[in-house]
Amino acid sequence: MTGAGVAVELDAVSVVLDGSTLLTPTSAAVPAGGTLVVRGPNGSGKSTLLRVVAGVRAPTTGTATVDGRAPDPRRRAFRQLVAGTVESPVPARDLTLAEHVALVATTWGTPVRAARTFATELLGRLGVAELAARFPHELSSGQTQLAAIAVVLARPSALLLLDEPEQRLDADRVATVAELLAERRAAGTTLLVATHSDALEAALGGPVLRLVPAVPGAPDDVPDNDVADDDGPDDDVPDASADGRSDA
Repeated sequence: MTGAGVAVELDAVSVVLDGSTLLTPTSAAVPAGGTLVVRGPNGSGKSTLLRVVAGVRAPTTGTATVDGRAPDPRRRAFRQLVAGTVESPVPARDLTLAEHVALVATTWGTPVRAARTFATELLGRLGVAELAARFPHELSSGQTQLAAIAVVLARPSALLLLDEPEQRLDADRVATVAELLAERRAAGTTLLVATHSDALEAALGGPVLRLVPAVPGAPDDVPDNDVADDDGPDDDVPDASADGRSDA
């Protein structure tokens, strides 16, 4: 389930809601078929940034584009381009996990027989083949996370937006998810992945955007979050790069 990648551009994007800064000004550029890993402590705006790119949160300042146009989930062409876990999929209680995956695949053009085979193979890759006949309410939190990833990977997309896909997964499952994402990238899909996982960052490679939370009372002319050129600190310790910018 692949698609030719699209470029993503963020130019001084910030988000303020009810007087609270959810995302300080952030700039980044991801080429078609490229990867951007987004790091930062809780509250730094990782999920907010992905929501802006997904078109479900409007930026307060700056501009965001996907394939040269502003994100707009009301456009069918945009919905065809973008898939992800920015918003959790709503499961149908009467469908098993395998049926969910196969249904999504058929919705996006895969023949029914091939979709069923694909669902079986994908769940096997994720190590949850034994859960294929379970219903959503019978899954644990970690299994639900894997189910969400399987549903996202069941459809073609030019851009994958994943918000902490490592949540509630053990190291082996994280490695498997990284492998599947690398395969999608090799087929041309652009990846934007927000994560707290050093292992996932290392496996995906590519530039890292390190976000710094807003500081109450800070001046308005703080430097933008920008993509770091080298390895930065862990998510709990904001730092500054040599040019005085936050190590984004």
